[in-house]
Amino acid sequence: MAIDDAITLKKMEVFLAFMTLNNMARVSESLGQSTVSVHRALHSLEEALRCPLFKHEGRNLIPLQTAYTFAEYAKRVIDECEEGVRKVRDAGGFNAPRLKIGTLYSLTLRCIPQLVIGLKLRKPELDIDLTMGSNRELLQSLVDGQLDAIVIGLHGENENSGLVSVPLFYDDIFLAAPVGSPYAGNKQIDLQDFRAEKFVTLSDGFATTEDFHHCFELAGFLPNIGMRVQDIFSLINLISGGIGYSLLPGRVGEFSSRIELIPLEERYASRQQITLLLPKNRERDPNLLALAAECRMYGRRDSGKDGFL
Repeated sequence: MAIDDAITLKKMEVFLAFMTLNNMARVSESLGQSTVSVHRALHSLEEALRCPLFKHEGRNLIPLQTAYTFAEYAKRVIDECEEGVRKVRDAGGFNAPRLKIGTLYSLTLRCIPQLVIGLKLRKPELDIDLTMGSNRELLQSLVDGQLDAIVIGLHGENENSGLVSVPLFYDDIFLAAPVGSPYAGNKQIDLQDFRAEKFVTLSDGFATTEDFHHCFELAGFLPNIGMRVQDIFSLINLISGGIGYSLLPGRVGEFSSRIELIPLEERYASRQQITLLLPKNRERDPNLLALAAECRMYGRRDSGKDGFL
């Protein structure tokens, strides 16, 4: 049997409230509706059921046995619907008790800790899982739904229409050399002077690797790469040990006192835009709204500053 269109969840909520409070004025106050609206909902529900639910005694409505029977099933319907909504939101990660964020290793010194502290102040009950990896790995994990949001380095604007971006800051690319190298103290570096030098770099998929190749495309030659590694810490150790030079974003300078970051000449200039990315279909998720707000605050604090934080 088809259910009458006039039987709605909202009317069942009004009906259950009346069955609990047994007073039109109190129902009106608890639901934020006028007594006229409450009365109309009860009358409409009664008509849709084609069965009397109440009898009138003066101005009072007295529930019949039919009302108590219907209340039992209406409560099940409302409870099941609420549980279904909660399950769907949990499955989609909406306002879940845990937020999975992906980021680059090089952002874990200052940027990410500040974001996490700010986010925990906004939502103290929220647990945060942090995953580190390359741009390529993190983007794929975000698209696959394994991560809720990522903070990575972009070159230009976000081109994925399915993702919302919140920029934080720009970070310039420098020559990374061991302390005391022949180039120490230079105000700027001409990459043409490095045709015979050896370099070390990150593997493909990292934002910094893209910058590395972009700068040498501008220089017009292929660098002599002696080694590729999977993480920024190993790369810094190789540079400080004299294995080779590299091109790195300014933020890594604080990771080690054994390397020196020297500016490139303007013609080789390259920079990353550190950006929060999150799925467009989840941009109203309360947890992601809080993270985005914290990223915007971080960006405003650092606006107007060149280089890194």
